[in-house]
Amino acid sequence: MRDVAALAGVSAKTVSRVFNNDEHVLPETRTRVELAMRELSYVPNAVATTFRNGRAPVVGVVVPDLLDPFFAAVAESVNHVAVEHGMSTMVTTIGEDAEQEGTLVGRLLSQSLSGLVIAPVATDNSYLTRWSERLPIVFVDRAPGGVAADAFLEDDEGGARMGVTHLLERGHERIAFVADISDVPTGRSRLRGYREALAEYGIDRDESLEVFGVVDRESAAAAVTRLSALPDAPTAIFSSNARSSMALVPELRDGRFAVVGFGDFPMADMISPSMTVIDQDPALLGDHAARRVFDRLEYPKRRYRRRTVLPVRLIERESCAAGR
Repeated sequence: MRDVAALAGVSAKTVSRVFNNDEHVLPETRTRVELAMRELSYVPNAVATTFRNGRAPVVGVVVPDLLDPFFAAVAESVNHVAVEHGMSTMVTTIGEDAEQEGTLVGRLLSQSLSGLVIAPVATDNSYLTRWSERLPIVFVDRAPGGVAADAFLEDDEGGARMGVTHLLERGHERIAFVADISDVPTGRSRLRGYREALAEYGIDRDESLEVFGVVDRESAAAAVTRLSALPDAPTAIFSSNARSSMALVPELRDGRFAVVGFGDFPMADMISPSMTVIDQDPALLGDHAARRVFDRLEYPKRRYRRRTVLPVRLIERESCAAGR
């Protein structure tokens, strides 16, 4: 920057203002600086910027799995907002192992980030406490545990109740609950909504209809085989998330079960039968979370609502036939 300033006959601060499109720079000064930049092939040094500001122009994004279309949409939405604000994103996936979450997130935070958007798998996030006063941390999809932080969530319990009620209203009384893992807050909330909907219709809980571990085609096939073999087999399935729903698709072609899935996914409307879903709008969740990071950076003293729950909606398609 000093070399550009010397060649253009201006101060280093003026070079910075030109690069950042400051409207108060005189046109003739801007022209001289831009010519000098091109002549010297000048690009800004992000490391130097980090030393000056104490943080890199990067927002961290932590999600369990980018193969899950829900979390992929969250990450893409955060990146879109970051680019709007002249920053980039650094994404880390943490899988489903809660014990390694703190280590993996700590490595990301050691990069002197400007903010963090996280969808955790651990229920205890107290490891973030020492970071929470240094940069904005915003939780998405899953609420924080053990640390004070902003969170943008969807109505998991209400959405599950809505989906199961949709099946009940169409005559299904034996409804299975299918999920990938059982110990994440979103899964517990959706299971609670499933049970509440059945109870409202006077249907007792049947543990044999609650199946976990559906993460791929093999486990989905095993789950459907197990459910079909029950003496009083279910006529419908409520799938707790898009990952399980996608795994179930090959097993649902014969129309044995009516299905509602929590979370839309690519081509859910194109498969046969097309799948009825509870739509979460992950892009909106990511957008809200990212904008809160930048609001916190710009107005650090302002007070914000810590917990925001976004509504979900049912998208009815072909997969909900009347009960048999």
